[in-house]
Formats: sequence, structure tokens, C-alpha cells
Amino acid sequence: MAQRPLPDLWATLGHADAVHGLYYLLLHALFENSGGLDPLLVLRLPSVLAITAATGTLALLAHRLAGPRAALPAGVVFAVLPPVQRYAQEGRSYALVCALIVWATYLLVHAVRAGTRRAWSAYGAVALTACLLHEFAVLALVAHLVPLPGRARRTGALVLTAVCVCLAPLAVLSMRQSDQVAWIGGAGAGALAGFGGVAALGIGCAALLRRSGGGDLPAVALPLLLLPPLLLLLLSLAKPLYVDRYVLYAQAGTALLLGAALDRLLLAGGRIRATAILVVGASVLALLPVTFTLRTPPSRTDDVTAVAAAVRTAGRGADGILYLPARRRVWSLPDPAPFRTLHDLALDRTPSASHTLYGTEAPAPVIRARVLASPRIVVLRDPAGEPVDHTPQEIAKRRVLARYFAECGTRNVLGARITVYARPGRC
Repeated sequence: MAQRPLPDLWATLGHADAVHGLYYLLLHALFENSGGLDPLLVLRLPSVLAITAATGTLALLAHRLAGPRAALPAGVVFAVLPPVQRYAQEGRSYALVCALIVWATYLLVHAVRAGTRRAWSAYGAVALTACLLHEFAVLALVAHLVPLPGRARRTGALVLTAVCVCLAPLAVLSMRQSDQVAWIGGAGAGALAGFGGVAALGIGCAALLRRSGGGDLPAVALPLLLLPPLLLLLLSLAKPLYVDRYVLYAQAGTALLLGAALDRLLLAGGRIRATAILVVGASVLALLPVTFTLRTPPSRTDDVTAVAAAVRTAGRGADGILYLPARRRVWSLPDPAPFRTLHDLALDRTPSASHTLYGTEAPAPVIRARVLASPRIVVLRDPAGEPVDHTPQEIAKRRVLARYFAECGTRNVLGARITVYARPGRC
């Protein structure tokens, strides 16, 4: 998306992914001015820098709320949290949103203490930028209202209202594109258990800090940890929308509470301090395998490099390729070279030409005729057991393959199946 010409990118956002439009435009500018740099470096560098900035800003926030001793452990805890490490590596907007929410939280604390219009305007500008990068950042602004005293809460509510007004056109446009999140199912037991565990840990840390004089930190951090994911879970009762990365910034609340609590435990001395050191050491050792795994392909949903390599091998002697479902055409976009020798049998218009994410496909009868005219086909499918699409095109693909072709062999890679089909007796 970011490498498309600007007019094509702009036109695509009118049909798809408007919610990520600002991020795509930012990446487009970076790609345009990156010279000969590795595209993966350009893609991932903003996320790395964002989490770096967020870590430093979080330490400053802990310093301001709970004193200088809480700053270092809060920053370190944030940097080693597995979700933070994951999205620091990925070319997505969530690390940037997280950094902006941490910055906005710091500016909010400053605005409450300064009480000036300029301070509140700075907070509102950063908060609005975060929401334009991803609309669910607005849930953090709701959490920001909770700890504010009376007059400051009224001002905060005005800022929230202004942000929502500015965000409204994007929200209306993205609601028209809501079919793009139809893949999201209800929050499963794992997601609920994860949220419950982190919430219990945060509440326990907040209770400890309140007993030991943790300053204003619990009042700011606990709503940031609890409210955004809780509100998103409640919204999901009406329409499934809960995905943990949408509220990645809630990890800032976790880090603030854990860092400040750790500081208090280390100050206690005696057995409490020794126990705290042992728990920290055990936690670091337990996180090491996760840290290393997050830097390997199996930690992701799929491996497009492995898909491309499998297509390069399977495509020898084949003349056509099919994607089941059509959205799996995205696997061919990062490294298109192995796919160029194969005729995309279902494609009508390319993603860029059609101003869509995955391209548009020909009518079902056309696809059927093209498949029947191809003696040997490479088929890219989801892993076994995944639900299938029921559009006329997808039904036609499955039926003609099942009736007129034999499955010659399948290679399973992470998140995908690459199967060669041929006419019976020609495998």
C-alpha cells in the first residue's frame, strides 16, 4: 500500500483500510525519500523508534508520578513486555499509536499541573494524532478522564469531545468499510484469561502502591491498563472487535504499575527484597524463550518468505495459480518474482489498478473456463480446518478443482498450504 503512487493510494483508501490511511501516507513519504535503503528496514524502523521513544517517555512519566526510583524499572518492564517487543518489530501502526498515547499521558499530567490552554492544546493535538492513526486510541482518552479532578475533568471532556468531532469523518468512512473486520470472532477464553490475569496483577500492584505511598501513579496507570481493553470487550458484545493489538498502549499502564511496585518492594529490605529479586530473576528467565521466539518466523501468523519459496518449487511445470480465498493474493505482494511466471487464473484487475487490497476477480464462469484450460495449477490455500468463503468465485474454484483435477502433492508452511493440481494421470 505504501509503495503505490499517491493518487492510487488515496483512491484505495476510499474503498478499503481508511482506518490505516495516515500510517500508509507516512510510510509512503518514508519510502519516497529512503533512497536505496532496504525496504524492510524502512518499513520497520518507525516501529522500532516509536517503542524506543515510548520507553523513554514512560520512564519520564513514572519519574513525574512516583519519583526518580520508579522511572528505570518502569521503562525496563515496558521494554521487555512480549506484546511491546512484538510490535516494535512489525511494520504496523500499533507501536506509533502506543508511543503517542504514552506521550499524551505525559502531556495530560503536565496540563493538569500547569492548567494553561497551551498545555491542554498540546495534549489534544498528540491525542488526536494517535486517534487518526488508529481510531481505538480514543479509548485511552476515556481512561485519561478517570483520575482528573473536577475542573480538569471538564477540560479533559472538552478535549475528548473536540478529538471525537475531528475523528468523526474518518469514523464514518471506516464504518462503511466494516466488512474488513468481519474476520474477527468473539473474544476467546485465552483472550479473556489474559486480560483477567493482567488486570489482577495491575490491581494488586495498585493496592501495594496505595499502601506504600505510590503518589499519583496508580490513579493514572490503572485506568489506562483496565478501561481500553474492557471497553473494547464490551463493544465486542454487539460486534466482535476485540484484538489485543488494538489496545497495545494499555501495556503502558502495566509497566507503570509493575515498575513502581518493584521499586517499593526493593526498598522494603529483608526477605521482601530478596523475594522480589528472586521473582524478577525468575520472570526474566521465563521471558527469554518468548523473547527469542518473537524473533523467529513461527511467532507470526504466516511466513510469506516460505510461501514464495514453496511456489518457486511447485511452479516448475505449472502454468496457472489460484488463491483460495482471493485475499491470500496478498502472499504474492512482498516478493512477486516467483509468482510472475504463473498466470493468475482468477484475477480481473490487479490490487493497484482496482484500488483494492487484493485485486478484483473475474466472474465465476470466466474463472471456471480459465481453470479448465490450464493443465497444471498451483493453489495457495489457508491451513486445513480454516473456514472457507462462499462467494460464487470461491465456490467455482473449489468445484472445478474437485471434479476435474487430481491433487498431486501439498506442501505445508506456516499459515499456508501450497498444492499442485493436475488433470488425472498427469501428476
